[in-house]
Amino acid sequence: MKGTIAIIAALPGELKPLVSATKGPRWQRLKASKGTVLWERSHADGRWIAGCSGMGGERAMVTLQEIERYAKVDAICSVGWAGALDVDISAASVWHVAEIIDTQTGERFRTAQQVIGQTEDWPLLATAPRVVDSTEKVRLAASYGAKLVDMEAATVARVAQGRGVPFFCLKAVSDDADAKLPNLNPFIGRSGKMRMMPFLAHIAVRPGSWQSMMQLGRYSAMAARHLAVATQLWLDGLPTDPSN
Repeated sequence: MKGTIAIIAALPGELKPLVSATKGPRWQRLKASKGTVLWERSHADGRWIAGCSGMGGERAMVTLQEIERYAKVDAICSVGWAGALDVDISAASVWHVAEIIDTQTGERFRTAQQVIGQTEDWPLLATAPRVVDSTEKVRLAASYGAKLVDMEAATVARVAQGRGVPFFCLKAVSDDADAKLPNLNPFIGRSGKMRMMPFLAHIAVRPGSWQSMMQLGRYSAMAARHLAVATQLWLDGLPTDPSN
């Protein structure tokens, strides 16, 4: 991808395998405001700047604002973990997304690839304001025909549309459609990050949730590694499948 590309994630774990890769030019840390982490990699035709500030649309906006302190962006890409809404979407798989729907407003946003008709078999992603449970996953799939769910992509797409720049989206599946996870929402702080000590205290006395959380950890780590490969291929302009 030529020019300055903003790569917006929610959490450092989603970007770590990408920015710590040892092959090719190294990503460099940039100075950022408290709560935001930024990395940059220069290339022959511009620069890629990746960052994260926490979960949710408001925090995604913070990330983009921090990136724009360094450069005017030519394209914006939302990357990171997503939940599967379809049993055929396997955990740790990576997907290029065709379209995003904001479940709060009903707005729909097409990715740049869909605009030019290159998204056959690419999924629809629903952006929700909260981490959704298995019951809500069923409702979202039935209501919108979505196959994935996240918390940031619709906001990123809306901002890209407002700036008149191409929007892209790659998501890695951290939890499958029938995953039985504890309610994470009470433990997400205003910063968009998990309040780990209260959460760990909560699940410590609930052994029924231990297996699902360990599975989430394994899948999330695998998904981040696969996402790094897919993102770098996309940035390098190399062919990729809708699912990697």
